[in-house]
Amino acid sequence: MDIIIYIALAGIAIAVGYGIMLYNRLVDIKHAVSQAWSNIDVLLKQRHDELPKLVETCKQYMGFEQETLKQVIAARSQVATAREAGNVGALGSAENSLRIGLGNLFAVVEDYPELKASEKFQHLQARITGLENSIADRREYYNEAVRINNVRIEQFPDVIIANWFKFKPRDLLEFSDADKQDVNIGQLFG
Repeated sequence: MDIIIYIALAGIAIAVGYGIMLYNRLVDIKHAVSQAWSNIDVLLKQRHDELPKLVETCKQYMGFEQETLKQVIAARSQVATAREAGNVGALGSAENSLRIGLGNLFAVVEDYPELKASEKFQHLQARITGLENSIADRREYYNEAVRINNVRIEQFPDVIIANWFKFKPRDLLEFSDADKQDVNIGQLFG
């Protein structure tokens, strides 16, 4: 009779240990998603801080192109609002608007050789292009972390622990197809 009790206790201990292992893995995955989002957030903030410098530099040369500059400023505000709220869906849409605005801005720059030749403008353009590329890389990392999270909380037996402790799926950070084609701002300076 004692051996049956020991076997039952060992089975319970193994089940509890396995449940703890699953829970800890889900927590690790959840925090990987948060870290990936934080990495994107840092880059978005850096770009957010660089855009006013770019707009001011452009204003010095582009007195009558105010509509293009306003479009970039408005899109920057939309990105900041979505970023601060952590609204991944709204961020994708706002990013699309910002990239279109930047694309328009850099296309208009072609009509201003003095601006295009400005060392300050070239530095800002290179900095923003670098940030754009980094954001694209981090977005890929974030989406992979989200995919892992979403798959694990649906797989058996993880789904039991995930439902019990209310682990939630996360949204992918997606941009429109047109936006994906316009990732390299540097191409506009042919």
